[in-house]
Amino acid sequence: MNRLQYETSPYLLQHAHNPVDWYAWKPEACERAMAEQKPILVSIGYSTCHWCHVMERESFEDEAVAAFMNEHYINIKVDREERPDVDAVYMEACQILTGSGGWPLNCFLTPNGKPFYAGTYYPPRPAYNRPSWMQLLQHLANIWDQQRDTALNQAERLLNNIQRNDGVFINLSGDGQQVAPDPDLLYQRLRTQVDQAEGGFGGAPKFPASMAIHWLLNWHYFSGNPEALEHALFSLERMARGGIYDQIGGGFARYATDRAWLIPHFEKMLYDNALLVSVLSEAHKYTAGHQSGGSRSQWADIIEQTLGYIAREMTHPDGGFYAAQDADSEGVEGKFYVWDKAEIEALLGQDAALFCDFYGVTGEGNWEEKNILWRPYRYQEYAASRNIPLEALMQTLTSCGDILLRERSKRVPPGLDHKILLDWNALMVSAYAAAYTALGHDSCLQAAVKNLGYLNSAFRNPDGTWRHSASQAKAFLDDYAFLIAAWVDVHQITFEDQYLKWAEQATEYVLTHFLDPDSGLFFNTDSSQTDIIFRKKNVYDNATPSGNSTMAHNLQRLGILLDRPDWREKARQMMVSMRETVEKYPRSFERWALDLLNESYPMLEIAIVGENAPEKAREIQKAFLPHKIMAVSKVPNDNLPLLKGKPGAADALIYLCRDYACQQPVTSLEDFWNLVDSQ
Repeated sequence: MNRLQYETSPYLLQHAHNPVDWYAWKPEACERAMAEQKPILVSIGYSTCHWCHVMERESFEDEAVAAFMNEHYINIKVDREERPDVDAVYMEACQILTGSGGWPLNCFLTPNGKPFYAGTYYPPRPAYNRPSWMQLLQHLANIWDQQRDTALNQAERLLNNIQRNDGVFINLSGDGQQVAPDPDLLYQRLRTQVDQAEGGFGGAPKFPASMAIHWLLNWHYFSGNPEALEHALFSLERMARGGIYDQIGGGFARYATDRAWLIPHFEKMLYDNALLVSVLSEAHKYTAGHQSGGSRSQWADIIEQTLGYIAREMTHPDGGFYAAQDADSEGVEGKFYVWDKAEIEALLGQDAALFCDFYGVTGEGNWEEKNILWRPYRYQEYAASRNIPLEALMQTLTSCGDILLRERSKRVPPGLDHKILLDWNALMVSAYAAAYTALGHDSCLQAAVKNLGYLNSAFRNPDGTWRHSASQAKAFLDDYAFLIAAWVDVHQITFEDQYLKWAEQATEYVLTHFLDPDSGLFFNTDSSQTDIIFRKKNVYDNATPSGNSTMAHNLQRLGILLDRPDWREKARQMMVSMRETVEKYPRSFERWALDLLNESYPMLEIAIVGENAPEKAREIQKAFLPHKIMAVSKVPNDNLPLLKGKPGAADALIYLCRDYACQQPVTSLEDFWNLVDSQ
């Protein structure tokens, strides 16, 4: 019996009608494996994974293949986004055995859950220098039946390697004093990986690298290095003009399959768009503050369009954010997004020629005889070269885009992964908060507050702990870390004490239930979680920041806001243990690198007290000032340490402090910025 029909995960439900006797990751599967002494096959993927769909069609829907799997294995399907802890352990096994990883991830375990073999996609017939899926199943079943000791010994060796690797990037013999490496050294190492021709880092496939771009922006602020700024803004521009960005609907695809950002892998993930909105908001602040002729930058449109996409297609009516959209529709990758030139001409009439010229549309197409919309030209350059007023060009392109978007909405849409995950939702809350500081749109603040309210009602347990998703009882480190960060981010724009109290309570919980006292870092899982063979510590900043680097950032900020020097010291010790690794591999530890900048250039503490304090805070937030923490009140307020003992005035007083040592307060923003410049 296929038990996935009782699950809520879209990925598991996609497999609910396979002839494979699938279990979810539940105790009953392991209990049966122990009772029957059969190996376990854990197959891990996610709903928008293209090759997961392919392997399902080719193998898991095949009656003969399913019959063999059911006879010889206990088969478990896992949604990696629901159980990132399970995925992390068995992906490590795959990487040790094969040197690479990916999804679908297929891992073969002993009945007690120890991996003895792992791989990714296997075809129905031998190809790509790989055996067929059936050949692999038969081979491993034979080993289990005839050479079981070989499998058991391999499992022990593999688990030992996984446990040993868990601390490979953590230096426990740090001198206890030096925290930050030379930031210029980090920059020089990042610089060796930049793509100066197309932006971003490395070649194809090319991922957005939002945190690395964010680091470059911050490093330019502290160092004045023009090259760092140029590459950061150039990378964002190339992405925004490429096919990785949905030119008429907004939002970014997961990655580009080519170096030039033209051809996306069409799936859209919530976390990518959250991280990109956050860094685009910082780019907007910098650009708006350094350009003449108005305060609106080229990034404002991209932020607004991307958040428009999130509101339109990725938001639950109650305020939660969905996880992802598939690359495929009607079984064809990208079908929803691409265009024939003739179709555009029929829809746009006399404006079609200009639209096609601007967006690179041709009769031959630029991808599989279809057209992915992209922008070969900057708006100003195109208008000048065609002798068209810029305003008229923008109006025409906007009108045409609206027509195509309405027509596209009639197509069969890509599959929606409607899971609502605590960690990814928290990232989007932080993105909305960042967009609010950049653009000032009340809708951004409202969306952030509404989502936090939804999470509080839907994901918080009666005992005050949190869930990762609706069907997952235990929240992971990333959930707590990103949620704490979101609470602090929203506190920094609302200055409501409740968000800070929640952040403090959750931080205390993480320190009690996730901390590894030996390394000083945090495990991925709560100490009470018992259904995995090994509690890993994730320190990599990959597609999203790691929970550990985010907790270091949280402890830095909360240590100041709540006057908890012990928390600031905890963050410092975490960074001592990671400093050497970040020096060597800054592209894999980008959030850590941002944390380390805050140690090299300690945060500015800004307290504002007075009747118009929120208005002055809002003006300061518009500026690109990456290392600040703020406390704001209309009246004197001794409840928050940064405000304690500070009088206010009708024209609010602005205090600039470091380590709680404050300069004489000023009232004008001009005087405040002069104080900042003198630091």
